[in-house]
Amino acid sequence: MDRNPNPDCTLCSVRPEIFSDNLKPEALAVLSMKKSCRKFKKGQIIFHEGQRAGGLYCISHGKVKLFKTSYEGKEQIVRLSKAGDILGYRAVIGDQPYSASAAALEETHICMIPRDELLRHITQNPEMAMSLIKFLGNELSVAEKRMMNLAQKSVRERLAETLIILKETYGTEDDQQTLSVALSREDLANITGTATETVIRLIADFKKEGLIDTSGKKILLKNVRGLINEGNIHD
Repeated sequence: MDRNPNPDCTLCSVRPEIFSDNLKPEALAVLSMKKSCRKFKKGQIIFHEGQRAGGLYCISHGKVKLFKTSYEGKEQIVRLSKAGDILGYRAVIGDQPYSASAAALEETHICMIPRDELLRHITQNPEMAMSLIKFLGNELSVAEKRMMNLAQKSVRERLAETLIILKETYGTEDDQQTLSVALSREDLANITGTATETVIRLIADFKKEGLIDTSGKKILLKNVRGLINEGNIHD
């Protein structure tokens, strides 16, 4: 299906909450005119770690990974994003370079709101500023939880949790079991914080135990409750 590469913010069905609830229609219309939109192919870089923040990115369609690169060139995926998510907000607000790189996991459409335009709307809309503060607080909590899991959970637990997070983030296909995202084993390792060879071995173990099945890069979750238990995931 063809998608509008330059959607009208006032009609966007995946408009981020900070814009949906805190801007009057006329202000949203102005924001829509000021933004620029672009289509990215699978694997294409949206912005680079260390690049000066020019604006806030909104995903209107597609999937994105945010990752940091070590001095040795190894990736660590720090966040997975989908349509309706925003990227680069901390760098924009703090007037700092982007702290991670972003790349498309599939064909992805992105809208970029220039930094000056975004800050003008935040200054003129206290409710929007408060909504953004709450959003940042929630993201910090998620980041702290991830750091704790990396430090305290085994690799097996982390991989099981990663599969559940992928289900919660991207959902499943029509069969209600196959993850609606195709990631390489290397990407799974970069999310989990381990070696690719370890992920390959654990996936084979999960298949033998009836927790999952695979078809190429596609992963079918056969026993979600079992993965939750394996990941030691608590509500």
